Amino acid sequence: MASATTKSFTTVDQGGATAISDVHHDIIQTHILTRLDGPTLATIACASSHLHALSTEEELWRNICSATWPSIDHPRVRHVISSFPGGHRSFFSDSFPALDHRSPHPYRSSIPLSTELISAVDVRYKDELIFSKVQETEAETGWFLCSPFRVDLLGQKESIQTPIRHVAENEAWLKHLEENLKLNWIMIDPTRNRSANFSSRRPVSIQRHWLTGDVQLRYATIIAGQEQSELVQCAVLVTCEGKAGGEMHVREVSMQVEDLEGKHLNGKESLVIMQRAMESGKRKKEGKEEGKERFVEFLVMKKERRERMQRRERALDLVCIAVGVTIFVTFWSFVLFR
Repeated sequence: MASATTKSFTTVDQGGATAISDVHHDIIQTHILTRLDGPTLATIACASSHLHALSTEEELWRNICSATWPSIDHPRVRHVISSFPGGHRSFFSDSFPALDHRSPHPYRSSIPLSTELISAVDVRYKDELIFSKVQETEAETGWFLCSPFRVDLLGQKESIQTPIRHVAENEAWLKHLEENLKLNWIMIDPTRNRSANFSSRRPVSIQRHWLTGDVQLRYATIIAGQEQSELVQCAVLVTCEGKAGGEMHVREVSMQVEDLEGKHLNGKESLVIMQRAMESGKRKKEGKEEGKERFVEFLVMKKERRERMQRRERALDLVCIAVGVTIFVTFWSFVLFR
């Protein structure tokens, strides 16, 4: 008996390892793949054809998407995702990575506009879900197309109670919110079966109102505008209120699209930009501070644009003054010396 045991160990030491294909697929799916997150599962799928077949199971990706974005368990969203080419796997591929604003979007003079947009939003504090909502927006009405684009998830008198304690009015507390309050705003196009996350996970700026004490957190993604040389900001604003020592309440969660001139784009312009971003924008993993760096670059470009416009306006004012003086002098010269 002892010799048989020795022989068995010798075989393993000489390289008798078990191949992954020899492991029963139920064991791999139940005890290994279910423990992985989305990016790791996608990487595993590239290792071999056997793992690829096991890693493309719809149930795996549905569970991963639901754990990442609880809002997509909404019946309407589930129905839309079921029509994606690869189901939840395609949805995850579209929505998990950050949009790369540096990728040029192919310009097309005309693009059929979607008739509806679906917002799936999740807000977490210290990885605990504090707010989750799905909102459908009609995108074919004249009011939507011509008015400034804005999606509000809360009414004027609505507020959401949170476990966030309003500790003190200092920079350390604001920094704590910046690091622990995370947001995902996934915009879904049910017509083209595409989606994208139009929010940075972490706030790119945080400000406290000097009078009311309300805290406004801004989440933003910078993407290409209607012209390839232009950039726009998809800005999500989260406003929290509360008194020191008490719990914070969220009273605003909204999205707008703003250009370099500070103008809020209308529904039609925003819809075109978002559709192009969903279809042509590259996806990439976002670094911890990358979203804030892009936002700072956008602010610098916005400031430079404003300064150029001011210089142009001053030059135009000088020209107008010179022309006016010339006309005035010419007129009185004609009157006095004729």
